[in-house]
Amino acid sequence: MDFLSIVGLVVAIGSIVLGQLLEGGHLASILQPTAFLIVIGGTLGAAMLQYPLPVFLRSIRMLPWVVRPPLLDPDGAIRDIVQYSEMARRNGLLALESAIDDIDDPFLRRGLQLLVDGADPAKIRATMEHEIQAVEHHDSQAARVLESAGGYAPTVGILGAVLGLIHVMENLADPSKLGAGIAVAFVATIYGVGSANLFFLPVANKMKNIVHERAKLQELIVDGLVAIAEGENPRMIEGRLQGYFAH
Repeated sequence: MDFLSIVGLVVAIGSIVLGQLLEGGHLASILQPTAFLIVIGGTLGAAMLQYPLPVFLRSIRMLPWVVRPPLLDPDGAIRDIVQYSEMARRNGLLALESAIDDIDDPFLRRGLQLLVDGADPAKIRATMEHEIQAVEHHDSQAARVLESAGGYAPTVGILGAVLGLIHVMENLADPSKLGAGIAVAFVATIYGVGSANLFFLPVANKMKNIVHERAKLQELIVDGLVAIAEGENPRMIEGRLQGYFAH
């Protein structure tokens, strides 16, 4: 669980709400269902128009990553690879076949299967790096859906403000309706800028960072498996792989 994401969202929204209350405003004045519908509905509609359905759905499925990111354990991966290297050094590559069924990570399992099947190091690297690039591209596209939404939201907020002002102009003769129209106009702008900078853009950047870190971990795995195929010393393999996540 990534508690920092939850805390960050609470702090961001809470600061705005608290500031509104400290200035003597009312919470109800910034809760406008009409403005919310215009901004969020218009933004999501624009994002749907830009991307194909599989990419959009993938973006929705990746949203939980913000609070429950995929488990990335580089230290565990290094320990496993060093262990496989020692097994291969003592008993040959075929000895690794018994370990394949116990591996939970499908990427590592496929790589180890290539190693056991006797694929040459260049073939292992080419095959697995192609998979890394394909998955990274697919997931990065999904993250860009929210990034695009962050670009659309402020503009749609301005559109909502204009619609609110049109409503005001249409009811100049009835002062009782002016307040609601002006409220929608200003609150729509708040929703557009706020949703972009407090949700869409931060979430998109967090997703892209997770995708990058996972790709780097998979590159570590590839490097380790290729080193095993080339018969390198386990201690040398461990030292080199630790450099991937030196921080």
